[in-house]
Amino acid sequence: MYLYAKKHMFQKDLLNGHYIIVTGGGTGLGKSMTKAFIEYGANVLICSRKAEVLEKTAGEIEEQYPGKIIWHPCDVRDYGQVEQTLKKAVDTWGKVTGLVNAAAGNFISPTERLSPRAFDVIVDIVLRGTYNMSLALGKYWIENQIKGNIINIITTYSWTGSGFVTPSA
Repeated sequence: MYLYAKKHMFQKDLLNGHYIIVTGGGTGLGKSMTKAFIEYGANVLICSRKAEVLEKTAGEIEEQYPGKIIWHPCDVRDYGQVEQTLKKAVDTWGKVTGLVNAAAGNFISPTERLSPRAFDVIVDIVLRGTYNMSLALGKYWIENQIKGNIINIITTYSWTGSGFVTPSA
């Protein structure tokens, strides 16, 4: 126990009984958070648009934590796909207790070169995707009287602005 306490900030079983959906869970911060949630006992469904990335990430995690991760392709801009993702999680575990909105998109480009469509894609992923996931889970939690938690990941560009990433800023 002493060695564990030195390495970890929380109790090993802190998230036992929690079932979390992580958007953008195949890479980056979403992937790192997924690993941490699973280390603390949660079951996690990762989703994003790229099935091959999800399958690879889930396979890596499954080797160390069998039965703790599932994946489902989902474009968070599409509410129908969001509902299908929620259904997959509920069908697998019986309930969902948490959501991490980590899906993101960006184009590194001078602002004057961005097309209106490029801007729309980013805003649709980051804002509409977060809204779609939060709405679907919120409705589900209210209907089923489940206490749920949402973590929304945002960029620091929201406060500071930044060249070449205007849609995220």
